[in-house]
Amino acid sequence: MNPFFKDIQSVNTIDGAINKLKQQIDISDKLYEIINFIIEAHEGQFRKSGEPYSVHPILVATVTSKFSQDEDVIATALLHDVVEDTPYTLEYVEERWGKNVSNMVKGLTKVSDIREENFITSKDSSDSKIVQAALTFRKMLITSIDDPRVLIVKLCDRLHNMLTLAVLPPHKQRRIAEETLVVYVPIANRLGISTLKNELEDLAFFYIYPEEYKKIDLFLKENEQSMQLSFNNFITVTKTLLEKNGFDINKIKIYSRIKHHYSIYLKMQRKGITIDEVLDLFAIRILVENDIDCYKALGHLHLEFKPLVSRFKDYVATPKENGYQTIHTTVFYNSKIYEIQIRSFDMNKVAEYGIAAHWAYKNGDQTSTNVSGTNLNWLKSLEFSNDNIEEFYNETKENLFNDEIIVYSPKGEVFILPIGSTAYDFAFEVHSNVGKKALYCYINKIKKPLLTVLRSTDIVQIVTGEEISVRCSWIDMVRTTKAKKQLRILCTQKQKEIDELSGRNILNTVFSRYYENIIEVHKVDNLYKVAQVLSYFKHAKLLLEKKIAREKGFMARFKILTSKIKEFKFDNILIHSNFNINSISFDHCCHPKFGDDIVAFRNSNEAVVHHKMCDKAYNKIKANHQMLFCTWTKNSVFKYKILISIPNTRGELAKVFNYLSKNEFYILFVSFGRQKHSLSQYCDIEFESNISSLDEVKKIVEKEIKLIEILSKKDAYNK
Repeated sequence: MNPFFKDIQSVNTIDGAINKLKQQIDISDKLYEIINFIIEAHEGQFRKSGEPYSVHPILVATVTSKFSQDEDVIATALLHDVVEDTPYTLEYVEERWGKNVSNMVKGLTKVSDIREENFITSKDSSDSKIVQAALTFRKMLITSIDDPRVLIVKLCDRLHNMLTLAVLPPHKQRRIAEETLVVYVPIANRLGISTLKNELEDLAFFYIYPEEYKKIDLFLKENEQSMQLSFNNFITVTKTLLEKNGFDINKIKIYSRIKHHYSIYLKMQRKGITIDEVLDLFAIRILVENDIDCYKALGHLHLEFKPLVSRFKDYVATPKENGYQTIHTTVFYNSKIYEIQIRSFDMNKVAEYGIAAHWAYKNGDQTSTNVSGTNLNWLKSLEFSNDNIEEFYNETKENLFNDEIIVYSPKGEVFILPIGSTAYDFAFEVHSNVGKKALYCYINKIKKPLLTVLRSTDIVQIVTGEEISVRCSWIDMVRTTKAKKQLRILCTQKQKEIDELSGRNILNTVFSRYYENIIEVHKVDNLYKVAQVLSYFKHAKLLLEKKIAREKGFMARFKILTSKIKEFKFDNILIHSNFNINSISFDHCCHPKFGDDIVAFRNSNEAVVHHKMCDKAYNKIKANHQMLFCTWTKNSVFKYKILISIPNTRGELAKVFNYLSKNEFYILFVSFGRQKHSLSQYCDIEFESNISSLDEVKKIVEKEIKLIEILSKKDAYNK
């Protein structure tokens, strides 16, 4: 833990809190007035730990002062709970301390109101519901705030709450820690404030995965001294090298840093490795005077030590979206691997304090104008629309912690993408409309398919058409959240359109002896359900018959009623129609497999089956071709992928296969690499099951197997 935050954690008296604030800033008369006011306003209120409540806002102000010493921001931190927890109003705050302070306090009060209204407070507190509610809270928090300074105060407020979480019961600790990881960590990351992000992550990690945290913590404590000695030697060698090549050793700073616990954990999960295989547990950081010195230092290091080219990243020339700038390189020295980070002192401030590093430390409203507006536009991209906790964590890991590549547009614009991204990912990164209308691409002036995986420094040009192309089978093949999200939206829209048109065609087919287009004559609500649900199809038919009877009389209704819907079974497919169907065939264009979404067209007494997303089928559906209601005879098969850890002893993999087989999981693919001198091994397994619920499958696997990750894999078709 950061020593400053550790000191904050130990303070539990009003005098101690005020003294801590004094160490950070010169407390003005205005701030003394506010401190005395909040002590009086919160009189008689105590935290769960038993300390006077006013200790909390004073310590939140102390933490906030690390990121902004603007008097109004500190005042807001002190007053952040007054309107919510005491009889005093916003009007009172504005009258005494000004509109700027009252507006920021109002923003914080709105956040509290949103949380109370939207976050889970009931006894039903399953992981997925907690995270889904937290995602909603995060979305509303972002959209409701007009000044990023309010977010800084809220992050500091949450940090102090996390520092004092030990006094709460375990179920509340976990819920608040989950909310911290889902809501506050991504905001701190996007604001570029690594000091807060790292601390919040580790505190949340401690309560969510206590055993994993303890293992990592124990490893670091046991090995820290030996690793630090090695790094001290490397730092001395580096200092000597730079001094010999003209650097003033008094104007640069070199120190080591340890990767924080949660970051180590994520890397272990993502790469399927043990902690002793994480190469960048320790790194040295070199701070120099200006940008060009970063490259000079890099040049001398690469000439002296052998670099690992694949692990080189230049975020100085191409900063991350949150403003982060640093050169990352990894070198061999003395038979060991060392990661080196090189940045200027100014870059270091931005890396530690993010957006707050640019704020004026003087009083006044100018700060507000400088930081409002534009920053919040990209901040609002945090409004994820995840359906479940697994998808959220998967996307979070991919977006925030994955290795990255840098690619260019033909005009030289820089795009940073996760490793493994395709040209199709790049298309959506340029603009959602470019992705939607993309046909093919040129990579380094050579024509390539859109699913070509990109490499760093590629120059990519996307060729678009006039029409939007919907490629639902590509969702699992793209890498970025933006591309996946846009494809899901497109596919949902396309599927609804297909179901609407199919419902129309199915009903028109039923009444084709009497009407050319009955849906034009008599409206049917929720047409898309006709193609999906047999009972609704029969219900819609009955409603139309009643309308016809009222319109044409009893005899017409009698004739139609004699035309009942019958079931026709062919192998694994059921057809429901009022026409006799004698045979079934599968068109050659799409080859639907068992369990796929399908549609059926009437060709005299034959049913012709297509995959629902088939282009040829789509054209026939739009052309009002006669259609039939069709389903598979039994449940679909669902595909899953798991990453597991097993002991490095003989027969363990066989036990896993036996357990999966007993639970009727049909194994499709296994990837297993045995590593010597390791207590455990990692194994990728893909399998099929008749169980549609990922949560249910997860519970079954976890009973006997150490599960690291589980994903649902929809069957993909290359069109």
